[in-house]
Amino acid sequence: MTASTVQPATQALRDIAVAGHASSGKSTLLDRFLQTADAPHAGGKVCDFDAEELVHGHSIEPSVVHLRRGARQLNLIDTPGYADFAGGLLASMAAVDAALICVNAHATDIEIGTRRAMDAAAEAGIGRMIMVTKLDDPNADFKSTLSNLRDLYGPAVVPVLVPLGQGEKLRGVADVIELPGEARDAVMNLAHAHETLVERVVETDSKLMEAYFEGTMPEPSALRELMSHAIATGEVIPVMCVSVETNVGVEESLDMIAKLSPAPSEVARRGIDPAADELVAQVFKVRIDPFVQKLSFIRVFSGSLRKDDMVHVSGERKDVKMNPILRVQGEHTEPIDVAVAGDIVAVAKMDDLHVGTVIGHTDLPPITLPEPMVGMAFTPMRHGDENKLATAMHKLTEEDPTLHLSRDGQTGEMVMTGLSELHLQILQERLLRRDKIEIETHDPRIPYRETITQAASGVYRHKKQSGGRGQFAEVHLRMMPLPRGTDVEEFANKDRFPSLRSYRYHRDENFLFVDSIVGGAIPGNFMPAIEKGFLERIGRGVIAGYPLRNLAIEVHDGKHHPVDSSEAAFKIAGAMGLRQVAKECRPTLLEPIVSMHIDVPQDCVGDVYGDMSSRGGRVMGSDSIGGDLQRVDCEVPLRVVGHYNRTLSSMTGGRGSFTLSLSHYETVPGDVAVGLMKEEAEEAAT
Repeated sequence: MTASTVQPATQALRDIAVAGHASSGKSTLLDRFLQTADAPHAGGKVCDFDAEELVHGHSIEPSVVHLRRGARQLNLIDTPGYADFAGGLLASMAAVDAALICVNAHATDIEIGTRRAMDAAAEAGIGRMIMVTKLDDPNADFKSTLSNLRDLYGPAVVPVLVPLGQGEKLRGVADVIELPGEARDAVMNLAHAHETLVERVVETDSKLMEAYFEGTMPEPSALRELMSHAIATGEVIPVMCVSVETNVGVEESLDMIAKLSPAPSEVARRGIDPAADELVAQVFKVRIDPFVQKLSFIRVFSGSLRKDDMVHVSGERKDVKMNPILRVQGEHTEPIDVAVAGDIVAVAKMDDLHVGTVIGHTDLPPITLPEPMVGMAFTPMRHGDENKLATAMHKLTEEDPTLHLSRDGQTGEMVMTGLSELHLQILQERLLRRDKIEIETHDPRIPYRETITQAASGVYRHKKQSGGRGQFAEVHLRMMPLPRGTDVEEFANKDRFPSLRSYRYHRDENFLFVDSIVGGAIPGNFMPAIEKGFLERIGRGVIAGYPLRNLAIEVHDGKHHPVDSSEAAFKIAGAMGLRQVAKECRPTLLEPIVSMHIDVPQDCVGDVYGDMSSRGGRVMGSDSIGGDLQRVDCEVPLRVVGHYNRTLSSMTGGRGSFTLSLSHYETVPGDVAVGLMKEEAEEAAT
């Protein structure tokens, strides 16, 4: 396919993310927009083309499409609606100048996904527009939806399209900016809506406001021009409406989006001038394509990008050479000569580019992504697939930076951590489809910890004689708790350790090693071996096989043999001595406590309180977050929330959402601790 030679000017480009609650009609709307604009490859499902998306019937990752409408070229990103794939939503917001938020006309309240998308756009500092969808639904209620939106987002919310009828009686939409001559069946007073819109817009321009109060009505063209800037600054949030099923409002909405969406020059971004010649661009998405391999999706903020350009890439010492620049339409690509400021394009087969990579010498803020908290341990089902699996998992993490891989230091098992069970399930399906790898999965071990609760002292002698040179080492230890947060410099003083010679603090373990040897009882060259023995035993624990934390150990005396003592002997003595003395310090188990923020309808708050109580959690309080929603703040053991999304969905009918993060560690209840120690004993016996 020959490269295109004509590129639209930056000011003709409009970059928009389409977002909203799951099943609000985002992908269907975009597919219809593409058909209406007679865009390349239009027809059928252009946005949701991925195999997993077709199976599950919803968007899983962002999809980039484009169309022309009059003098404008619209670059549109279809984003996932489920919180399970929120990484794609947030990354897309960093690449656009406005967000079009789809809202179900029949929803009784503003849904969780809608709020999430509105908040993400506000945090990204981009303009927000709203599309009320599914006007043909028998339960559609435009006025109620508009009222709910205003309750949440204030007077900035103003309708620019109003339905003529709704449900089965829907017959069209009316333009509020340029009032129609006939507006029979309008669901609200158009004259009043026009007046509200005008007053909101003229407030953003002092000259126009002065003329308005003197009785001069602004022309529709002046209103539209002002609205574009007011949308970019957040002073106006226009509301449109559509029924894709009956094709009502599609043409009018598309025209309105093309005319009102902010231009790249209207959205303020730190250190970026879209008119500048200096190249500034950022990768916001990566997709592994079976035909062109790795595709990196790029938003150009200033300057231009061409094939074979040598460009600076963040994280790389040397400039890299650009591969051909591609225009993207769903799963289709075509080469173009140049990408200008405002363009959203892709390049293939560039290993130096990752999500968040900045192209050019300007520093851009990192793309903020949600922290994965749901883990799943995995192993290949077929022996010999280990290397193949490692390569496949690398591809998944390239595509999805909200997927984290780690190896459990205690068990050695590989663990993938994502945003939810559904998130990990989809990735597992992709492994099977794309890489033909089946994996076995199970819940990962909870990261329990061990600690001591009182001080104790003891002596351990390691002695072994089996002919020839033997092994001898003796250590005298004092062990005590070291509460997390202790000022180590104040703790390690001569009052507490009268013979103190030196100390070393290990932050990750919160472990303080104190050397108080005097008179050469243990030669100095053996002290590092003792410390190493301590650290190895700390990693394995002393009662249930979990890492030991929050302790200080003083080595204050000992004995050595001029022939039989060695580093190996003192390392063993250190490890075994710690194990012996720790058991006199009343060791106990600690468990991770997570903070949870649970958003649910008001009528479900009591169920959440009861459920948290049954899990041994603590409800810290609740607050209204607007509309009918309440946010319940809890602290609860991680061991009881592994599959909480299922419970919450059942309690709320799918209307709830939650986030969790590690808060602190607490002592494990006695019955749980007994069970964990029994498991450790059984494993040790096998």
